[in-house]
Amino acid sequence: MTDSTHPTPSARPPRQPRTGTTGTGARKAGSKSGRSRAREFALQALYQHLVGGNDATAIDVFTRDLSGFHKADAAHYDALLHGCITTAQYMDELIAPQLDRKMSEISPIEHAVMWIGVYEFQHCQDVPWRVVINECIELAKEFGGTDGHKYVNGVLNGLAPQLRATEVAADKAAARG
Repeated sequence: MTDSTHPTPSARPPRQPRTGTTGTGARKAGSKSGRSRAREFALQALYQHLVGGNDATAIDVFTRDLSGFHKADAAHYDALLHGCITTAQYMDELIAPQLDRKMSEISPIEHAVMWIGVYEFQHCQDVPWRVVINECIELAKEFGGTDGHKYVNGVLNGLAPQLRATEVAADKAAARG
């Protein structure tokens, strides 16, 4: 006979909450760097560009007025926003072979996140390639669809050896060695 007032202990202890993350696993705002915040604002701005076709200058003015922008790395935001819009066609040409569907079928959030990743691969050599991918995964988790982060991960992992060949090869050699 079991006593219903004393439940049987479960086989596993309760899961401890992860500090600094939301329920989806994305980082909480307080633990984000200025560059991470810049990526978030750039993502929102690029979304406006992709969905609304808005002019970069108008988007920039609007975005800089958003709450919390003062905590973002403004120079990195500028580089991402203007760099992605300026090189959009070229980046789409790089991304397209990695896709399993037409670019027009990609969510604008995932599209913008991939632009950010490609831009950083090409122009932000101070950011390690794995960090670029991880930051983009975090953006896709926080703002994208349910499994959008997996898609972004696959595309950027496919592009990394092409856009950061030396760095990726060195990492793979170190892992083997």
